[in-house]
Amino acid sequence: MTEPAALRALAHQGPVVRLHLAHVAGSSPRAAGACMYVGAAGQLGTIGGGQLEYMALDQARALLASGGLAARMDVPLGPEIGQCCGGRVQVELTRLTDPEAELVALETIRQTHPHVLIFGAGHIGRALARAVQPLPCAARLIDSRAAELALAADLPQTLTALPESELRAAPAGSAFIILTHDHALDFLLGAEALARHDAAYCGMIGSATKAARFARFCREQGLNPGPLHCPMGRKTASKEPGVIAAMIVAELWAALESRQSRAHMPAR
Repeated sequence: MTEPAALRALAHQGPVVRLHLAHVAGSSPRAAGACMYVGAAGQLGTIGGGQLEYMALDQARALLASGGLAARMDVPLGPEIGQCCGGRVQVELTRLTDPEAELVALETIRQTHPHVLIFGAGHIGRALARAVQPLPCAARLIDSRAAELALAADLPQTLTALPESELRAAPAGSAFIILTHDHALDFLLGAEALARHDAAYCGMIGSATKAARFARFCREQGLNPGPLHCPMGRKTASKEPGVIAAMIVAELWAALESRQSRAHMPAR
């Protein structure tokens, strides 16, 4: 998913063309609605890669060079272009005459995706925020330490002395990932997340010992600690922040997909 900030940076360097996968029939590497953006200074996103994307990039660059406003491509994804998907796609190319309107539209779309609140901007929190960024999520890094957030200045973030207020204000179906610098704060946020009873995912960094202590804390508060993942993610022996983040993201995305599938199941 293209971040509004990235598109703003691209648009500041010159005209931009949006490539929109307007229609898909049969098999295709991306679903209808996928977009990418092409400017003289670079590109953002993808409509599926391969020969289709190369052809679309050529068309976008030609549109930029000619000063044209729009074009349309109808492409069979078969042997004639070196792809074997077997489907057919229509790509709409549009020069952005009002980049700010596109930024507003992107932000509106972003807010419809699951919200992922990451509490703690330490080394793992920052790695996790970067790993989540390409996903269709509205992810945000939250901390009370300006210096730590400054190390992730390119990411959506909130500086606050009351992170629990951000948790309480999050929409239903949000995911809460807790890895602050303070165990007591972790416990407070974990309990707040469980008390909501509507989270798509709750996770807290820590060992089995920390998990046992948190479970006792929850029972004292009359809460069920079961829904909270601690330790988070798939098991790994690595201590690398990027590896740990990847393991957590895999668990997070499985939980978000599961919730989305349940939401689309017909009522009985």
